[in-house]
Amino acid sequence: MKKIVVLMLLAMAIKGHAQHSKNIFSKDPIINLENFQKQKLYFGFFLGFNSYDFKIDYKTVGPDILVKKTTGFNVGLIADLKLQEYINLRFEPGLYYTKRDLNYPASYFPTEPTLSQTLREINSTNLHFPLLLKFSSLRTGNVRPYILGGVSATLNLSSNSKSKDDNFEQRFRVKPWTTNYELGFGIDLFSEYFIFSPSIRGVFGLSDELIRDNDTNSPWTGNIESLKTRAVFINFSFH
Repeated sequence: MKKIVVLMLLAMAIKGHAQHSKNIFSKDPIINLENFQKQKLYFGFFLGFNSYDFKIDYKTVGPDILVKKTTGFNVGLIADLKLQEYINLRFEPGLYYTKRDLNYPASYFPTEPTLSQTLREINSTNLHFPLLLKFSSLRTGNVRPYILGGVSATLNLSSNSKSKDDNFEQRFRVKPWTTNYELGFGIDLFSEYFIFSPSIRGVFGLSDELIRDNDTNSPWTGNIESLKTRAVFINFSFH
């Protein structure tokens, strides 16, 4: 249902934006929102999709734990501060829903495991707080590409970090707070009334997120040296 709502909102926004696309991409376009770049501070919002993964490092060589990714949903706000003509500082707090499945090899277990033992479903509701620098190119007509990068902190509301139960009670635990660095690119499309900005961004966790099981020889956590988030965000911004 969440994905359907997002798709409907994006479809309506893109349809409205398409009415002005001829002007944006025409040979001699009318310059839309000509004084927008002179604003010191502006606000907006974004909708989008995500794909979260894990980068897993192991203590000993063996079969890998397989990570099954799904497509999640993003929504958030934008605050943009102009530092220089082509450099902006952006704060984009958002809510990110995602799901990852970890499939463990049977060889990790002392006896033949059941499906419930080899599968860990990790549902995450993340509050994401990125602080980014946006470097824009020279505006050409109503089009302005940009790149951006920065750091972020993520609060996982579904981390199970306070639970005393572990994987032996089917409770997979990770740390509630993580830090990341982010890199991406996008394009500003100036229409008559607003700016539409599709972008894609990679997110790379900096620290180990895993909370180990109480048993150091646990088949679920015993061989994991570190577990770090990797993610791709596709956002559609409006401001």
